[in-house]
Amino acid sequence: MDTLFCTPKLKKLSSARVISLSVALSTTFLVCVISVPLFAQENLLANNVIISPFGTAKMEKEIVEQISFEEKVKEFDNKIQNKYYGASIQTVATGVKHIRLRKYYNGKPVKINVVEINQSLNPNLELTPALASENLARKSTITTIAKKNNSLVAINGTYFKPQTGVPLGTLMINGKMMTGPIYNRVAMGIFDTHYDMARVQLNASLKTRKTEIKIDNINQPRMLSTYMLAYSDAWGIKAPPSPKYGKQIVVDNGKITAITSAQQNIPKGGYVIVGPESKMTGLKVGDNVKISFETIPDWKNVKHIISGGPYLIRKGDIYVDIKEEKLLPIGGRNPRTAIGYTADNNLIIVIVDGREESSVGITLTELAKFMKSIGCYEAMNLDGGGSTVMYVNGRVVNSPAQKGGIALSNALTLNRIN
Repeated sequence: MDTLFCTPKLKKLSSARVISLSVALSTTFLVCVISVPLFAQENLLANNVIISPFGTAKMEKEIVEQISFEEKVKEFDNKIQNKYYGASIQTVATGVKHIRLRKYYNGKPVKINVVEINQSLNPNLELTPALASENLARKSTITTIAKKNNSLVAINGTYFKPQTGVPLGTLMINGKMMTGPIYNRVAMGIFDTHYDMARVQLNASLKTRKTEIKIDNINQPRMLSTYMLAYSDAWGIKAPPSPKYGKQIVVDNGKITAITSAQQNIPKGGYVIVGPESKMTGLKVGDNVKISFETIPDWKNVKHIISGGPYLIRKGDIYVDIKEEKLLPIGGRNPRTAIGYTADNNLIIVIVDGREESSVGITLTELAKFMKSIGCYEAMNLDGGGSTVMYVNGRVVNSPAQKGGIALSNALTLNRIN
């Protein structure tokens, strides 16, 4: 019998064509089996083996998988259309939608940009924080950061010190702790298969065979003279000066190479621990040490962490803990940036323009209510005000006060990985 079908290019098939092809393949398969001698059919059936010259079983499996994928994409598309009814909706990539809408608060207009992401539909995308530079004390525009990382979508990230660009709060990239928490503010953990959100503390230490010293933070400005602070080479060339009655411990390749009060260079891949001398008893040059950084809660297998504050939604309920996270100065009606995720693991990114006649901005409580209205199970505020900016498919899509957005310390990016 002649071969009747070739393997189709499945990605180009519509659901109707796929179903028709499946029926045709099944019919062809039956004809093939009938044409096999009876004793051969019995042997094949007895051994639970099916042989088809057309690779029917493999093709039908691929067809079923393709139908399932197309149904999931269609389901996501329909869900977005229904959720944001009347808004302007554009497809950025498979599983990624950009939504523009306008709302009114107290009779005043507010322009909102939303990106919703179902990452399970597109394994060629990765969500990750990104620094402006390898050095923490640098700033760049969102467009520069996005193009450097081959990003489809990017927004401004966590708070940072305006004078230097150093991020303020927990920031982990690819498992490496870049900066530690301040005031135990809320952060989002990004895992391979899901997200989590919590107020984060640091559990860090320097250990030798006989001694263990608590490390209070990493790559952050000193808040108390009693703190033991670790500085990695991401901080820069030199550690900050020692506090009064303080010293610096240089750790290179897992060994203490110096203990001195003088300001020290930070070894590549190593650390300088800076703090009061009184907390350094029992340490000496030549000691082998282990330095560890963990989070509370203990987020095992977390890939990235980005912090912000305050909370907006916690376990499905509106929860704005602005006082507890020491963020009272950012209250009022302002431009805002927020991130959250739904109970079924879709990521939601929101940018709200403000301080202009066409968009007056939004309060944190109004933002929390909006995040809940679009299905967020957990959500938090990020840096906002003049930092608020969103980049989609090669351009800035909102209206920041400074055209193109101000120079930023860091961003949250959705990147192509293939």
